[in-house]
Amino acid sequence: MAPELTPVLSRGWLDSEPWTLAGYQRRDGYTAVKQALRMHPDEVIQLVKDSGLRGRGGAGFPTGMKWGFIPQNDGKPHYLVVNADESEPGTCKDIPFIMANPHELVEGVIIACYAIRAHHAFIYVRGEVLHVLRRLQAAVREAYEAGYLGRNVLGTDFDLELTVHAGAGAYICGEETALLDSLEGKRGQPRLRPPFPAIAGLYASPTVVNNVESIGSVPAIVRNGVDWFKGMGSEKSPGFTLYSLSGHVKHPGQYEAPLGITLRELLDYAGGIRPGHRLKFWTPGGSSTPMFTEEHLDTVLDYEGVGAAGSMLGTKALQIFDETTCVVRAVLRWTEFYAHESCGKCTPCREGTYWLVQILKRLEKGEGSEEDLGKLLDLCDNIMGKAFCALGDGATAPITSSIKYFRDEYLEHFERGGCPFDPSLSTAWADGPLSFARTSA
Repeated sequence: MAPELTPVLSRGWLDSEPWTLAGYQRRDGYTAVKQALRMHPDEVIQLVKDSGLRGRGGAGFPTGMKWGFIPQNDGKPHYLVVNADESEPGTCKDIPFIMANPHELVEGVIIACYAIRAHHAFIYVRGEVLHVLRRLQAAVREAYEAGYLGRNVLGTDFDLELTVHAGAGAYICGEETALLDSLEGKRGQPRLRPPFPAIAGLYASPTVVNNVESIGSVPAIVRNGVDWFKGMGSEKSPGFTLYSLSGHVKHPGQYEAPLGITLRELLDYAGGIRPGHRLKFWTPGGSSTPMFTEEHLDTVLDYEGVGAAGSMLGTKALQIFDETTCVVRAVLRWTEFYAHESCGKCTPCREGTYWLVQILKRLEKGEGSEEDLGKLLDLCDNIMGKAFCALGDGATAPITSSIKYFRDEYLEHFERGGCPFDPSLSTAWADGPLSFARTSA
């Protein structure tokens, strides 16, 4: 029996117009900000630290610790930037959250800004999602009209301006320093660190950059307390989170659950793999995380559990693929994405991703050789840890993990002279249904 799901961020999603101010206030909306404004800012930071909330954007860095890095009494303006530039293949949690519950994000922004002594915040939204942009802008207008934003928030001496900014659709702007450059009107490219954003971020001033879900989780923590939050999840990964199931499942969608649930348990809620098929491989945190196979169904989906199994929890984007999927073709499509989205600033990523695509194309057509697998791994080794930002590292993850678990399937391509999943190849099905043995490195 799967454990109970935990509707916190997703509570009220099925209500009538939950995205409006009135709809949010029916769910105790904006009560947390009133509590926070009665506290000292340092007490709010300590509360978030004590909760153990970890960043929900991929790295899992403690949110309260990040807030605590902002220097105080430095005479500089402080900024909060919310990264809503969701564009990792398979990642689809922030956009539905903003669509259904934008005011929870706005309330979290107010609390975070009060804690770090920031008087201007930015929410950087991916420009293609125009419907989300308009809904968020409407929520911000309602918050201004109700006195939650602007001068003297709720009658206090705290002032806060909130700007919703639309990006231009570059994946690299999901990297926090490239996002800051984009906000400043420059070409979105990652910065050299140090200095880190907490010291010299937006406009060379102390800046906190947080993911949508991270900031959206803060109001519930303030409302309900540290013990309530730590009563869910695991010891080092407490709380709740949104898991995004997509691909070959019966009921894809968002599933909010305590950290530490397993894919087997989530599949119970999602109705399982589509009828008549079985699980072949899956990603625990989007396409930039090493893939897992059926043998990882019971891996604990928290930061430590997934890391110990050889991957990363990332954005909890669980892409599910059944036995009808060609792993080589899937990896090629992901790699083409990374090559296209590389900003070109550093040589390992700019040149490396290009050549990864060329070799994978040859392999997928059945024109490669076993030596090409060695070339792929050598290229990945020359990119991993040597690129300017994490985009290059992410591009190598599906390649190295797929060769680890499905080396035989790569070999099958050039042995048969093409993709064995292509029905036009008459020899592909001569031996019956494909049953590739997984090999471990």
